[in-house]
Parts: sequence; C-alpha cells; structure tokens
Amino acid sequence: MSKTNCPCGSSNHLDQCCGAAIKSQSAKTALALMKSRYTAYSMGHAQYLHDTTHQKHRSEYNIDSIKQWSKENTWTNLEIVSVEHGSVSDTIGVVEFKAYFTDAKGKKQVHHERSNFHKDEGKWYYLDGKINPKEVDIMQKVHRNDPCPCGSGKKYKKCCG
Repeated sequence: MSKTNCPCGSSNHLDQCCGAAIKSQSAKTALALMKSRYTAYSMGHAQYLHDTTHQKHRSEYNIDSIKQWSKENTWTNLEIVSVEHGSVSDTIGVVEFKAYFTDAKGKKQVHHERSNFHKDEGKWYYLDGKINPKEVDIMQKVHRNDPCPCGSGKKYKKCCG
C-alpha cells in the first residue's frame, strides 16, 4: 500500500488505516469495516467489497459492476453520522454515514445510508442498509423483550442485549 492519507478521512496513512483492513480482508469493528469499504469504493477494490458483504446478500453483487461504478465516480468525503454497537466484543453494529462523490457527469452526489453489520465467526460483514434513512426516534429503540435485530429469533436480552 502507499504512504498517502487514507480516503476515509482519518489523518493516518492508507497502509496504517483502511489499507491494512483491505489487505487482511478483515476489520476489527463495524465502523472500521464501513470506513474500509468506503476506501475500497474510492480505490476500485471491488473484490474486497464483495468479500466483506455477508453471504446472505453476496450473490446480489456483481464484482464488475461494482468496480465500474466505483471507478466512474470521484469519491471526495466520508461523514460518519452515527455508530451504534459494532465494537470488538459486539456481534451487530449499525453505522449511518454520508459518502460524498462527484459522478461521471460531474454532478456532486451524496450517498446517505444507515448500514447494518454482522460479525460471523469473528469477522465483520456488511449485511444491508437503508438509503436516505429517516431520523431514528430514540424512544423506538430495541427494548430488552423485543426480538433481537440480528435475526436470531431470540429476545434481545437473551442475544445481543
């Protein structure tokens, strides 16, 4: 990897930040995976994007299409809006972000997404996301007796809570 600053917006060099995650095919947290995926989009690393997508949804991704789309845009900035869970000890995480880019026609764009991540056998994966999410009402968060959002079928308090 190079000694340039990482596209994710950190002040670290690429090889000491997202480049390390891309090279090892692994990120330590949901946020680190999200940032490394942004970096992969900015650099055209479609295979990494495919491989870090959860197996449930991986067949929906075409590596050549991802590579083409990522390369025809100029990625300019990543803004992290919020992070819920997703630490080293968690198995689920949610990261809301805005990825700023200029498209092939020179028009400035923003990709706003609230992404869900899942750790499977010690490795974080992108599960799915909601584009242009509405504001989350804090009173509507998961309660201890609600079904767990990870999809296990267990109550939140007996699973990820």
